[in-house]
Amino acid sequence: MAHITTIGAGLYSDLAVCVDLTEIATAFAAPTETNLKACFASELANGSTVTGGVPTGEYIRIKNVREFPAMGNPPNIVSVPVYGQKSSQQIQGQSDAPQMEIQLNYIASDWQKTANYLGNMVGDGVRRLFRFSLLNNAPASYHSTTAGLGTASGGSAGTPACENTQYFWFGKLEALQVTPQLTDANTATLTITVQSDFYGAFTS
Repeated sequence: MAHITTIGAGLYSDLAVCVDLTEIATAFAAPTETNLKACFASELANGSTVTGGVPTGEYIRIKNVREFPAMGNPPNIVSVPVYGQKSSQQIQGQSDAPQMEIQLNYIASDWQKTANYLGNMVGDGVRRLFRFSLLNNAPASYHSTTAGLGTASGGSAGTPACENTQYFWFGKLEALQVTPQLTDANTATLTITVQSDFYGAFTS
């Protein structure tokens, strides 16, 4: 499928984390588009047991997101004085990793400190692969592979395929802070450390 070609709101945008450590190791050694997408081939419900042994590309979606941060490597512009010129010259310096904080509508059961739940991964020190998918329409599934993000939901004749744009990076789930609300939904801030370059933008 193609990248998004029209103006619109990314209402169906999605954040997911791969929990298949075998596939993650393969992608980390060779972060090609094929290897990165292979990590997101089979969605697991939060709390489901991860299949061991055979790589299957299992991932869990991080749902109920209120607000996403900017995606991609941030600029680090350095001004360099140049002899004989009235103004300095700007060059691209080494970018710092962005601060990745995700605002969530907090549902406590999703973040319980129990095996195979997202809450049990917070602060465990394990490097995982994350994927952000920019979507204006609902896909048939959130798989990065065949019949996934590029396929429109519904499946009726004449339904256009789902345009999408995907970004990948390696990082860790570091912290989760809950903010109780008395007049609105309870919220939480999920902090993810970014430990690689951003890979993409790709499409399915």
